[in-house]
Amino acid sequence: MRTLVIRGGRLLDGAADILVQDGLITEIGNVRAPSDAQAVDARGKLLHPGLVNAHTHGHGNLGKGMGDRWTVELLLTAGPWINGNRSAEDKYLTTLIGAAEMVMKGCTACYDLTVEFPAPSVEGLEAAGRAYREVGMRAVLAPMVADITLFDAIPGLMQALPAALQKEVERLRLAPWPTSLEHLRRALQGWKFDRDEVRPAVAPTIPLHCSDEFMVACARLAREFGVGLHTHVSESKVQAVAGLKKYGRTLTAHLDSLGLVGPDFTAAHGVWLDDEDMQRLAGRGASVAHNPGSNMRLGSGLADMRRMLEHGVNVGIGTDGANCSDNLNMYEAMRLASLVSKVQGPEWQRWVSTVEVLNAATAGSAKALGFGDKIGRLAPGCKADIVFLDLEHINWIPLNDPVNALVHVEDGTAVHSVMIGGRMVVENRRLLTVDLAKLARDAEDARARLEKLNRDNRTLYERLEPIVGSFCPALAKAPYPINRYGAWTPAQ
Repeated sequence: MRTLVIRGGRLLDGAADILVQDGLITEIGNVRAPSDAQAVDARGKLLHPGLVNAHTHGHGNLGKGMGDRWTVELLLTAGPWINGNRSAEDKYLTTLIGAAEMVMKGCTACYDLTVEFPAPSVEGLEAAGRAYREVGMRAVLAPMVADITLFDAIPGLMQALPAALQKEVERLRLAPWPTSLEHLRRALQGWKFDRDEVRPAVAPTIPLHCSDEFMVACARLAREFGVGLHTHVSESKVQAVAGLKKYGRTLTAHLDSLGLVGPDFTAAHGVWLDDEDMQRLAGRGASVAHNPGSNMRLGSGLADMRRMLEHGVNVGIGTDGANCSDNLNMYEAMRLASLVSKVQGPEWQRWVSTVEVLNAATAGSAKALGFGDKIGRLAPGCKADIVFLDLEHINWIPLNDPVNALVHVEDGTAVHSVMIGGRMVVENRRLLTVDLAKLARDAEDARARLEKLNRDNRTLYERLEPIVGSFCPALAKAPYPINRYGAWTPAQ
């Protein structure tokens, strides 16, 4: 590794030089660099910590733009159509697309909940990990696993299907949970990537979609190998209502009773968390991955980030997947996190500030990923994951408050360069690690091939859509102690 000195840049709190040695920041300020240090000219650039995506889905990138009016439950129904019949090379390609997009938009690390049907495979996980390694991006790779399909997870949904459709969805059965658990164990035992770059985790997808035995086994496995545990919690009202029906308590309370909730636990979305849920998560040192864009895109509701922070929950910010949130732009996710807070009531003093949003998208997400304080900050001892924004770009003319502008103005178009671990991955707006023209060709070939292979799955979705699309919204109209919708109440 080499020694770098970054000269002439502006940090969020003022001008300073940065000394980088062996991929780590060692000094910030009026730096006196060794004579052999390589100089990086950062004049006219604003430097900020690499953004950290607390929740995304690498498998979703080949499904970008495939659906419009999808709820969470319709998205899950579409899963075999938009994710089916993938080869190992497809799993590599879909992850590569997302990693390339994220680094080009200032994101240097992510928590990726990827999925394979009917169970995770060592080969598939290695393909995804290889994509992150080649791009040069940090990632936590958490295979999503379940042993209960959507149609059995939502009370009454299977019975709402005609007999012929009940028989057809039988082919969507997932692997028995001991099979998935054994595959996870093999992947964890043989993990071949540097864990400072690509590390594993375990992701039982949604509590209702996993038997209690499976959830407990996932938690034990994660703790045996010292890795994170990540699941979707109270994303939609359908999930919240179904959880009460099935468990007689909230999903968070149920997960806590099973022993899942702890410092290495991340709850994705958390739209329908109540105060007791938030207190429970905070008390256990758990995190919430707040995905404001996806929560609105799928009609799930408006998560209350202010209440989470008040209760002491560590909050990170994520984009969710490209098949349900369309882009992986963390600048947009920050802006939406700010705006969502501001439409939840007139008490402006309770709105989430841009400082809080930026902290969530950097240090908060870093904690959720398990990197502690080693990423998401520009400080001595931290990884040199640094984004260089062009201050001559129209987004930054004029430059008033840099934090406000970073959250409310920047959209990724001013990203000039991105350094990860002291290595330039994007330089002068060009991704150095991936041939984008080849990526586009490969993606089109895969899209065309998968479209043909999944025709039957699409036809099945089209037959299921009207039933799932009426049954689940009806369930969402059931009374619930809290309301997270922006413009709808049960009384309406």
